[in-house]
Amino acid sequence: MNRRTKTAVLGVTLVLTAAVATGSAAASGDDRREAAALTGTAKLYRSAGDDITFSFDAHLATKDNDDPLKATGTFEWSHYRDGHGAWAKAKVNCLVTGGKVAVVSGVITDSDLPGAKGKQVGVTVDDLGRHDRLGYSWAATGTPVETGDMPKCVSSAPFEKVKQGTGDYTVVPWQPKL
Repeated sequence: MNRRTKTAVLGVTLVLTAAVATGSAAASGDDRREAAALTGTAKLYRSAGDDITFSFDAHLATKDNDDPLKATGTFEWSHYRDGHGAWAKAKVNCLVTGGKVAVVSGVITDSDLPGAKGKQVGVTVDDLGRHDRLGYSWAATGTPVETGDMPKCVSSAPFEKVKQGTGDYTVVPWQPKL
């Protein structure tokens, strides 16, 4: 074989090897997929110009499919307007998803909002492609500090809109054994 033929055979071999490996990974991927997840970052739309960002990295492992209270990860948000506002980060303690809607809750572990640390909060995301929506447990009270005691996995309806072009959320649907 000449050098050109050897190169062509090597190229075809590499392509076929990659295709077989990718196919095997995809075929076995369903067995290893997470039981549920909520990931992504985006800004909310506010006509008054508020700068509000929510980020999620919440996961429920396949082995914990029957217990959404074993979810792990974090979520954080910030809300600023005219140079004033606050940010917070929470450790996930529950994740429930249904279709493209997720409710995640957690306890605030770090924040510059006085009195926020240790508060239980929840957020709801509706993954609508480029038109995601979001809601949060303190919607009616104004801040997480004023919410009071809350159970895990509780939030409000997703009434806020994501500002186009600022990010996206992805929800992996939970499929519990019923």
